[in-house]
Amino acid sequence: MEVKYVVIIQCEIAHKRCSGFACTDAFYNKDEMFKKYDDNVRYISFTCGGCCGKGVASKLEHFSKKVYKKYNIKKDQVVIHLSSCMVTDNHHYDRCPNIDYIKNILIKKGYKNIVEGSYISTNAKRKREENKYNCYK
Repeated sequence: MEVKYVVIIQCEIAHKRCSGFACTDAFYNKDEMFKKYDDNVRYISFTCGGCCGKGVASKLEHFSKKVYKKYNIKKDQVVIHLSSCMVTDNHHYDRCPNIDYIKNILIKKGYKNIVEGSYISTNAKRKREENKYNCYK
């Protein structure tokens, strides 16, 4: 499978205080979670739509239609990253309680390439190692 597009889905609540800069920067710098993507891979981010995450369905539907019509990119050429603010414990709050529900929506919409995580700060890594944050993997 050739990856042509990366989608980062952010927590709606976190997005109210976070611009998504760190995730975007990590993507363009090919840091950690994004090191396997070449320079021709496109990128977009949007939110889950708010709790319970059901809003992600309509956003993905819109994205799917547009990316296929304009670039002939199919769902199996897209990798969806669930942002670290959704899938990890951090200083704001714990892992999203709706993560499995959201993953099921992604799968129902035809997206099989799902990755948990985007950007993780050095401070968050240290706190996980010190067992101050919960680890889920």
